[in-house]
Amino acid sequence: MQKFYPFLFVFLWSTGFIGAKFGLPHAEPLSFLLVRYLLVISLLGAVVLATRAPWPARRDWLHIGVSGLLVHALYLGGVFVAIGHGLPAGVTALVVGMQPLLTAAAAGWLLGERVVARQWLGLALGFVGVALVLASRFSLNAELGPQLLPALLALLGITGGTLYQKRFCPKFDLRSGALIQFVPSALLTALAVLLFEDFRIDWSGEFVFALGWLVLVLSLGAISLLNLLIRSGSAVNVASLFYLTPPTTALIAWLLFGEKLTLTAGLGMALAAGGVYLVARPGK
Repeated sequence: MQKFYPFLFVFLWSTGFIGAKFGLPHAEPLSFLLVRYLLVISLLGAVVLATRAPWPARRDWLHIGVSGLLVHALYLGGVFVAIGHGLPAGVTALVVGMQPLLTAAAAGWLLGERVVARQWLGLALGFVGVALVLASRFSLNAELGPQLLPALLALLGITGGTLYQKRFCPKFDLRSGALIQFVPSALLTALAVLLFEDFRIDWSGEFVFALGWLVLVLSLGAISLLNLLIRSGSAVNVASLFYLTPPTTALIAWLLFGEKLTLTAGLGMALAAGGVYLVARPGK
């Protein structure tokens, strides 16, 4: 069963962009995230109490909280702010898509993981594949301006969060540990809302659907799978899975919304999948 976790994670994570597409027109980005975090904390708190989930050792709380700030507050906050302020989703995904390369570059001296030539080739192929998929779907002619900064912060957040969690707190109970991750993220996001937004939310049907999907499927389902993958695999192997997110999102958009799927996109998907295979394939 565990061998299917990476495929399930990629599928669930990819639907996050669909949820953002539905929800962001109806809410300010950080306000959207704050409501999402508060709902997740409420649900996780109830689960922790009902199941009497064990709490991590006190010495690990700080590390778990920091990993949550990086993966949730910084990564998701950066992505939502970038898209919400006009950065094309394709540009945002391409910027964040550099994560596996950054992870591989840092994994050696931070985690002692050895990245062999085959894996470097896979990482390069995966990045080219992602670029082809996005080039076939989005125009990159928009003026980037300062909107690029939140996307760069998101890239640093997901890269740093993956490495930090693998280094300092790879194993913790998925219920109580996730709760510890989300609480500081909600507090930091609430402060950012007070400083930069007016908490504007249009509680339309589309927004409620997007919010429910992101809470249940992404924040509870996909994040739990990500924590499991970080616990059991190398940081480079886990990071390489993010190359499959844009191609999978394109495929879902084609199936659900009839969005055009070109030959270039198909080639990009094949390259991305081949790159991930080269990274994750066990060595001799």
